[in-house]
This record gives sequence, structure tokens and C-alpha cells, in this order.
Amino acid sequence: MFALSTSWNASNCNNGIDLINQIQALGFKNVELSFNLTSKIVEDIHFLYKKGQIRVVSLHNFCPIPDNVERDKALPDFYSLSILDEKIRIKAVEQTKKTIDTAAQFKAGVVILHCGRVEIPDKTKALIELFNKGLKGSEGYEQLKLESIQERQKQDKPFLDQVLISLNELTEYARNCNVTLGIENRFYIHEIPNLEEIKVFLETFKDSNIAYWHDVGHAQVQENLGFNNQFEYLDLFRDRMIGMHLHDVDGTTDHLAPFEGKLDFSKFADYLKPDTLKVIESHSPATSKQLTKSVKILRQVFKDYD
Repeated sequence: MFALSTSWNASNCNNGIDLINQIQALGFKNVELSFNLTSKIVEDIHFLYKKGQIRVVSLHNFCPIPDNVERDKALPDFYSLSILDEKIRIKAVEQTKKTIDTAAQFKAGVVILHCGRVEIPDKTKALIELFNKGLKGSEGYEQLKLESIQERQKQDKPFLDQVLISLNELTEYARNCNVTLGIENRFYIHEIPNLEEIKVFLETFKDSNIAYWHDVGHAQVQENLGFNNQFEYLDLFRDRMIGMHLHDVDGTTDHLAPFEGKLDFSKFADYLKPDTLKVIESHSPATSKQLTKSVKILRQVFKDYD
């Protein structure tokens, strides 16, 4: 079963009817609701859901957009689960509970979480700039990479503690709503969690409804920059993995339509269980034609004929 994230066309739609019609025109029966949907758009989609016209398999926190947040500024970490400001952290937990409530309304089993960040100047974009100039492996590149790792390690503990507090407050609430929380691997160096932190979170909540959500694009960009290999994540967390975001990567550019970049998607097939959610998370300017081709090939690669 493949789903398409509404992140593909949400920015081009001001109502949920048009948004879903565009997705269904590609042949998708299943969707993931992304983090850039207004309450009105979500209501429109729920109207279609009640009529049996669409199935929602997952939601990406925050969904809908929190009140008083402009749509073009809505991000999964607008309110951070790791922030040291306790008032904002509590706001992040409250808004996440609203996403969980929305998931329950759609009988969607998973809410995908970004877990915040270590509040330090991020060096990912600087590394990407050097990478794109062909300077990966140079002395300057390696020094910048080392500095980014060391600076993060020196300051990460209080932010990680805040995440653990937040997850502890969310897990029982989500369980009561029959929702699993999927912790997603991240793109930027200062974002939480990295590979080691995923280990900690999953071990801390090993008997809970907290699982791992693998984003193939984020993992590949991190690997291309010289950090952990993509399959380190998959080998370590395959037994706790509930879903995957599928999109392609070319160098440090991700969210391409599958098979429009450099990823070999056949390598992921052995990590998927029959109930693993497979969500295509391509962004504009991925075209309808590209996505239609992507699904056709993915079904062959993953032996999935939903």
C-alpha cells in the first residue's frame, strides 16, 4: 500500500476538496496529511473521509496548523518538543495532542514527529555549500564537520532531556487514541534525533507505542555529507520501524519523485513488512507524470499491488 503525502500539492490548494481530487487523479487511494494544512482544509478532507472517498494512513505533526500561525511559516518544529523554554515546550505537547486527536478522527494509526533541535548555530548548509563545490573530504570540509559534531555533543543533553519529558507526556495520550508516534530521522545536523539518540528514545520507550519512522531522503543526504550510512538506521531499527517516507535524492537535494534521483529503491525492499506504511513524500516541482511513473515502478520493486 502506497500513500502520497499532501506535501506534494498542499501549497497550491486552498481547500481540501481540490487537494484530494488532484491526488486521486494520480490513482492514490491513501494519503498522509502533512504539516502545512489549515483547519479548514483538514475539515474538507474529513468530509471526503466520512463519505468513504479517501483513506488517511498517517499525519505529520502539526496537523492542522496551530492557531495564529501563518501557513507559510508552519513547520513541524514551530513549537519544539526539545526547547528549554517550558511554556513553549508545553505548547508543543498541546499542539501534538491536537494532531493525535485529528489522527483519531481519521482512524489514522500514526503521527510522525520531529523532536526538535539542539539550539546551536547549524552548519549543515555550510557543509552542503562545500559539498556542492566538490570539496567534500577537503581539510576545511572535515574541520567544519568535526566542529559541528563536537559543538552539538557539548550542548545536547538538556535538549534531549526535554524530548524525553515531552514523549513521556505524549505516549499515554496517543495510546488512548490508538495512535503510534513515529520518531523520524532528521536532515540537519542540529536536529533531534541523530542515530544514537534514536537508540535512546526507542530503548527508553521500548514497551510503548513509540516507533521509528525512516525517511530515506534525509538519511541519504546525511550519508552523502559523510555521516551515518543509510542502512545503519535500517539495520538497527527495522524491528521498530512503522513507516517510510519515500523520495529521491541527487547529491544534497531531496524530496524528488522516486527514480528521478540517485537512490536504488530495491535496497529498501527487504526492510519492509506487509504492514509498513510507505508514503511518497515528494515535493513540488515533482510532476504528476513523474509520480505516476514512480508508483508503477515502486509496486514492481516492492512487490506491492494495492
